[in-house]
Amino acid sequence: MPRGALHSLMLFQGLATEDIDLLAGAFRRDAYAAGRVIFAQGDPATRLYVLTSGRVAIHFKPYDGDILPVADISPGGVFGWSAALGRPTYTSCAVVVEECEAISISGEELRRLCTSHPQTGVVILERLAEVIAERLNSTHAKVVEMLQQGMDQRASK
Repeated sequence: MPRGALHSLMLFQGLATEDIDLLAGAFRRDAYAAGRVIFAQGDPATRLYVLTSGRVAIHFKPYDGDILPVADISPGGVFGWSAALGRPTYTSCAVVVEECEAISISGEELRRLCTSHPQTGVVILERLAEVIAERLNSTHAKVVEMLQQGMDQRASK
């Protein structure tokens, strides 16, 4: 993977050239057609993705309800972080909205790199934590909105 592709992504900005070189060897490029499911909820969580072009929608299906939109990922966005956390399965589904390209790394390889290169690992993990926190805040707002709509519907009956 070209180093320039990593330098252009927010997740990797500010990393030393040696760190970029290390990461460039661990990531692969992936391309997906519109409508493709990159991973389904419950699939083994094996890879972390960074979108480089196109759009991906993240959906969650509670066992007792309809599919919930969780996030709309645009270039530079990260998804599939269950793999980075070492979770056994993905907790959501990733569906390609617009033909896209992404770079991905296996969760196992990412954890190995973080252990063998702790300074780089700390930077990457801090940035992933920011992405996760932002996504959780967004999801929280959507859940509150859905609850409000449910209450409004019951009140109007």
